Amino acid sequence: MLHKDMGLVSQVFSVEELHRLKGNRAIGHVRYSTTGSSNVKNAQPFVVDTARGQLAIAHNGNLVNAAILREELESRGSIFQTTVDSEIVLHLLAQPRPASTAMAALRRLEGAFSMVLMSENEIIGVRDPYGFRPLCLGKLNNAYILSSETCALDLIHAEFIREIEPGEVVIISEEGVRSEWPFPDGRSAFCMFEYVYFARPDSTIRNVNVKAVRVRMGRELARLHPVEADVVVPVPDSGTYAALGFSEELGIPFDLAFVRNHYIGRTFMQPSQLIRDFNVRVKLNLIGEVVRGKRVVVVDDSIVRGTTARARVVNLREAGAEEVHIRVSCPPHRFPCHYGIDFPNPDKLLANQCTLNEIARYLEADSIGYLDVAGMVQAAQQSENQFCLACFTGNYPVPFDKELDKHVMERRRSQTHLIAEAGQNQPVLFPYLP
Repeated sequence: MLHKDMGLVSQVFSVEELHRLKGNRAIGHVRYSTTGSSNVKNAQPFVVDTARGQLAIAHNGNLVNAAILREELESRGSIFQTTVDSEIVLHLLAQPRPASTAMAALRRLEGAFSMVLMSENEIIGVRDPYGFRPLCLGKLNNAYILSSETCALDLIHAEFIREIEPGEVVIISEEGVRSEWPFPDGRSAFCMFEYVYFARPDSTIRNVNVKAVRVRMGRELARLHPVEADVVVPVPDSGTYAALGFSEELGIPFDLAFVRNHYIGRTFMQPSQLIRDFNVRVKLNLIGEVVRGKRVVVVDDSIVRGTTARARVVNLREAGAEEVHIRVSCPPHRFPCHYGIDFPNPDKLLANQCTLNEIARYLEADSIGYLDVAGMVQAAQQSENQFCLACFTGNYPVPFDKELDKHVMERRRSQTHLIAEAGQNQPVLFPYLP
């Protein structure tokens, strides 16, 4: 049985809905789409009927060769229901066999993919050979569990067994657990942004606790960009532990000036600047007494577009802060991500368009300091060549189509429709479409 919708888990799965879900295996997905528009049709998991029974998928990451594979499949008669790259995997696996085995189909995938597949008899975990995105294996009583993060296992009192290795395919059935290794060896390229922002602080990744990494990032940041100030305040929640480390390293008092509203649910783009500013305040309201008349250091995990960071500085100034210094616990985001993070357009990355001095002026801050790559890697206590740092350095471990962005499927589909319409209504002068 399939149930999915847009919004928070608590909004989609009521108690009544949960009681309706019956069975001895299940997969779920709670992440926004990084390929294709955000709508219910593109929401995962996807379920299809094949000659060998039903098959479902939940996918974290991006396939960099998705457009090529989709064009090939469509030329052979495949009909797609979504504009998400994950659906391509189902079509590849549904191809006739033995001419194309399941492992051969998976070998055709390029890019970042931690996936959970479910057939009528098995649950299968797949991790790309670079290990961009996390995936782990746990056990509760006699049931095996695949999860993106270890904290999910903690919440249900399940036992953490191990992480799925890069390039590993884990097959869980009535007979137990077995592994296959269909991919060629690749260098490790785990996404550093998982430690910076994405992962929960109560998770352990690569045998390192995420909270501890963030505290060390704050300490490294303080050594690199010290400042004389009266109070260190975090941008909750992901900046909290880096701010704690920054405070401890320099001996500056730590305090919570921003109060996060945990009940706001989803917010939407609004037509006026007044309403947009109001939304920022609703999400993070400011306790003026904490900052009034003080030199304030604001520690955030990252600044991508800069619009909300600027609004926070304005709020601090209005509350009477004498100085506002911004410190960021990762390097500047100068390059787009093509492996599963939703900032693919370099024109919208503040650090791609501005120098550090220009960023400080735009934010209306007295100073700004970013952690560098060396300090970030040091905080993770691993070697630099173990990580994907492409959004900071521009060095991409897997080649990609330069036209690749979130809406590549929709754009090419629109072009195909226009070409078809032009063919039906000759003569038509039609511009070149790549």
